[in-house]
Amino acid sequence: MTLKEKLNYYGAKKEPFFFTISYDLSSWDVISLSKLPDDILYSIDDNIKEEHNLNLSKEFITKDSYKNKFDKVINEIKNGNTYLLNLTTKTILKNKLDFKDIFINSSAKYKLMYKDKFISFSPETFIKISDNKINTFPMKGTIDANIKDAKNKILNDKKELAEHIMIVDLMRNDLNIVASNIKVDDFRYIDKIKAGEKQLLQVSSHISGDLKADWNKNIGDILIPLLPAGSITGTPKKKTVEIIKNIEEYNRDYFTGIWGIYDGKTLNSAILIRFIETLNNNFFYKSGGGITLDSDCDAEYNEMKDKVYIP
Repeated sequence: MTLKEKLNYYGAKKEPFFFTISYDLSSWDVISLSKLPDDILYSIDDNIKEEHNLNLSKEFITKDSYKNKFDKVINEIKNGNTYLLNLTTKTILKNKLDFKDIFINSSAKYKLMYKDKFISFSPETFIKISDNKINTFPMKGTIDANIKDAKNKILNDKKELAEHIMIVDLMRNDLNIVASNIKVDDFRYIDKIKAGEKQLLQVSSHISGDLKADWNKNIGDILIPLLPAGSITGTPKKKTVEIIKNIEEYNRDYFTGIWGIYDGKTLNSAILIRFIETLNNNFFYKSGGGITLDSDCDAEYNEMKDKVYIP
């Protein structure tokens, strides 16, 4: 079966299942929860730890290399090819990591260990579906919580506001493909997130729409048109995805894809960010942020580094 067919198959049976889909939809897995193997571990809104001693030894991309990519993005914006682009990079991790140990001792709203391939500690919901209503919560805008008057600074920052409006508009348009009566329920609310030794404030919005009563039969038809997620690509989405491929020069793979659980009644899913993967016995952390014409290279470089942590 294709990805869409398998999602629809389990949904129509109302059989609980796990799913994960890569950024470009080239790789995916859909498994009945009753047959979920021991090397796939997940938690949603539970198993929260106050603190841990899990540390990362990091080798970041150089500032010059980052600036080279950043400048290419700005040039594409000036040429009118994109207005907002989520630029990501790979950070080399020098320590040997045990994914299972990290999973047990770390915290996140959405936590997934997928076999021996990757682990994600995501704070960002992709979509939730319950009571015939689809909800999405695009997250765009980050600031160090220790900065004086941090909440007001990020909410009053014109660059951050413009960036957030673009993503909300994009996600409203995306939801309109699969749902009706789209509305913004909550615009730019703040969550505090522990980021290693730092506390970060992250800005999100809540957008919702109505689905037909038999939505469970069409989970594949709902999920696939929304991918890749707007908050980790940019706008306009199709052209921005092309630019990302040319500038980032590496395969995102499952990073910035999605994972989730259908429990027979509701569906809950997350964006695969705060992400460590292993390749040929090496470990990499992928992270990034949104770039607009008003972005500052140094600030974006530091934000990329701030997002490399185990919560």
